[in-house]
Amino acid sequence: MISPDHKKFLLGNYASPVLEIVRGEGTRLWDSEEREFLDFTSGIAVTNIGHCHPQWTEKVSRQAQSLVHCSNLYSIPEQVRLAKRLTTAIGPGKMLFCNSGAEANEGLIKFARLASENPNFQGKHKILVADNGFHGRTMGALSATASQKYRQGFEPLLDGFEFAPLNDLDSFDRKLDDETVAVLVESIQGEGGIHEADDPFLQGLEKLCRERKALLMFDEVQSGIGRTGDFLGYQKAGVCPDAVALAKGLGGGFPIGAFWISEQWGEVFKPGSHGTTFGGSPMACAAAHAVLDVIENEGLVLAAKENGLVLRDGLTRLTGLFPDLLEEVRGRGLMLAVAMKKDPAELIGSLRENGLLVVGAGGNSIRFLPPLNVRVNEIEQALKITEDVLSSLQSKQSK
Repeated sequence: MISPDHKKFLLGNYASPVLEIVRGEGTRLWDSEEREFLDFTSGIAVTNIGHCHPQWTEKVSRQAQSLVHCSNLYSIPEQVRLAKRLTTAIGPGKMLFCNSGAEANEGLIKFARLASENPNFQGKHKILVADNGFHGRTMGALSATASQKYRQGFEPLLDGFEFAPLNDLDSFDRKLDDETVAVLVESIQGEGGIHEADDPFLQGLEKLCRERKALLMFDEVQSGIGRTGDFLGYQKAGVCPDAVALAKGLGGGFPIGAFWISEQWGEVFKPGSHGTTFGGSPMACAAAHAVLDVIENEGLVLAAKENGLVLRDGLTRLTGLFPDLLEEVRGRGLMLAVAMKKDPAELIGSLRENGLLVVGAGGNSIRFLPPLNVRVNEIEQALKITEDVLSSLQSKQSK
């Protein structure tokens, strides 16, 4: 039961909740009425190793007993080690830690503006971004987001942003002009409905950016940290960006964001040019190390690829069984969506009532984002719930 104090003391920027979650373990959540749910939201692609993984819990608890925060006035050993670990996974370069995906994308925007002071980039200031993308709700990240539903009420936003359709290389070619300092895209658009950037498109973007002296930047906030079956979503295309934003799955539920900048640009940020009070704290970095440890020790990147195929095949089968309700399956790894032929709210609600939590996305889509360590039998359980609910909805629709 939702406390009446929820509405009394919290701002109304979120829809009224229908569940009060109090406990989690693995792929399961329980509400205040002790109802159990199979969690295929992962806190919107955050709890990549599930809820309360014992290795994560032990490491975070141990860190809390020694040092939680000290600020970036001092060197933090866990932060240095995490930066080294991430650059090993991404490529030669340097890291800056923050607290969220929006902050990480703000960092990329500020990086692009700083890079424009380079002699080869002088006079450039515009950032070219994909339509239907989502990069966060701060004013800078929101300016890089084309959708009017997110922008409404907050304009005028920052200028200097242009938009072109994802996977339309000709449109990007036309708009990437002498004033363009950078291109910023998601390898898979999450909030937009799980639309994947094709490999040839990303490869073509890299070529365009090199030819036109523009930076290539990726937002891997939702598609990163193993979720797509690669450590970062863009890596499947074999391209080499200049900067990458990370967050969500990196902390396993503890807030942490980060951005990586390639070795060529490693000195662009000077003392005083950017900062954060909480970013890269000992606690946040301990949580991130625990996530990476579990992903490596349990082989979860490969598991996401293999189990993602199981889930995708099952969802594809359902689109064949219910063509009047479902259109197509999109995505890769354990970042998948089913597009519906009508508003998905009824299906999401019915799935919840039957013990399966999923999350909506743009274009009448519902996202399936289970933890990377989800078991095949749990995927089969989720598919069975979904099939039963779709059968019920189809029967109701035919009456």
